[in-house]
This record gives sequence, structure tokens and C-alpha cells, in this order.
Amino acid sequence: MSSRARVPLVADLALVTIFAAIGRAEHDRGNVVLGVLATAWPFLVGVLVGWLLVRLLGRREALDLGAGVTVVVSAVVVGMLLRVIIGEGTALSFIIVATLVLGALLLGWRAIAAWFAARSRNDAA
Repeated sequence: MSSRARVPLVADLALVTIFAAIGRAEHDRGNVVLGVLATAWPFLVGVLVGWLLVRLLGRREALDLGAGVTVVVSAVVVGMLLRVIIGEGTALSFIIVATLVLGALLLGWRAIAAWFAARSRNDAA
């Protein structure tokens, strides 16, 4: 994977970690660093699975919203399945919030980046 291709992956992983940190802070959980990692890891695995699926499906452009949807769905589904396996909560409200927030974060940065890329192409033309 080229360094240019790593940037979107790192962005996805960072945003999932931020999601976990905000969630832990909102619920006033202790042990910040280890706690965030404990909360984030199922979703981080889901992001990695999503990226693998994107590559297997032959999508090369990380800014593609279709690729982003694949990553979001994978992050939520794999993340929730792993949470069930380890005995953590998967209340319907949490599934809804996780889906909406991760969708906004992981698709939002792609939409913004695609807008800037299109704008710079138009400026160059």
C-alpha cells in the first residue's frame, strides 16, 4: 500500500478512535488510554475488514463514497459482532448512534476531500 493510500486508512482509524474516546468521555469511564483502546478495538478491526473488502472488490479510490459505505458497514457490523463475542453491550440505541456517528465521520471526511479535489481540478482547468 502506497503512502498516499495509507492516509485515508489512518484517517478512518483515527476517527474511529475519536468516536470511542468521545463515547467513553460521555459515559464518564475511567482509564483514558487503555479504556479508549478497549472500546475502539472491535470497530478498528471492522475498519480493517472493510478496507480489505474494498481492495478485494477492486475499488482503488479511497475517496469513493461507495468504498466509504463499505468501510462504515463493516466497522459497525464487525464491531458489534466482536462486542457480542466479548460480552459487551450492543443495545439498539448504541447500534443506531454508532452507525450514524461513524457514517458521518467516515463518509463526511470523504465528501469534504472529494469536494476539494473536484474544486482543485476545476481551478486547474
